[in-house]
Amino acid sequence: MKEKSVILSLSNITKSFDSQEVLKEVSFDVREGDVIAVLGPSGAGKTTLLRCINNLITPDGGDVFFKGERVQRTKHAIRAFRSKVGFVFQRFNLISHLKIIDNVALPLVKVGRVKWTDARKVAEVRLKQVGLANKLMSYPSQLSGGQQQRVGIARALVMNPDIVLLDEPTSALDPSLVGEVMRVIRRLSSEGRTMIIVTHEVEFAKHIANRVIFFKNGEISADCSPAQFFDSMSEEIAEFLTDLSAIV
Repeated sequence: MKEKSVILSLSNITKSFDSQEVLKEVSFDVREGDVIAVLGPSGAGKTTLLRCINNLITPDGGDVFFKGERVQRTKHAIRAFRSKVGFVFQRFNLISHLKIIDNVALPLVKVGRVKWTDARKVAEVRLKQVGLANKLMSYPSQLSGGQQQRVGIARALVMNPDIVLLDEPTSALDPSLVGEVMRVIRRLSSEGRTMIIVTHEVEFAKHIANRVIFFKNGEISADCSPAQFFDSMSEEIAEFLTDLSAIV
């Protein structure tokens, strides 16, 4: 079987806030079709990692490579990179005064320079994919949290990105709404979509991801298959899973 190509590479990414070192020379590759669950205790640096990848936060050191090319930290280069990397926020980040279809179409208009009429057609297709064909003309306040997060996923997909970053996409939801978002993510995985998802959902890591990266104190403590991770005899992994099950 032909080895899948590397889409994204991180090389020695570092980040500190004041005197606290949050990321410590983090390096790993992401291959086409990878679905990576990033797990770890609170404060381990997981969200900072995603934001550094997409330059929502500027790393202090290290490099991001996209399809073999170093991503320059210029406005133009970052804008071009973000057009290929979708981002799903923990708190939805929808624009309250825009209808759902326009929330999803907006990146195509602002980043892709697509006309509103054409952008709305693409947005409609993406919203249908996440099961919201009947909510096109609704406003964010008229939707449940799970529906709003599905809008966020549709917005991340509207540029047809090569990779999607998801930052705790279910953590802001009531438990009863988690399932609808996870079903969408599962479907994206089955379609071969490349994703990195920071999550505390063990079921996602077990049954959807093909890799688990375990973060602790700003460093990668494990990078392995879900089976290897959950069968691990490591004391720190066992402690993390015990603490997580107590919270859930």
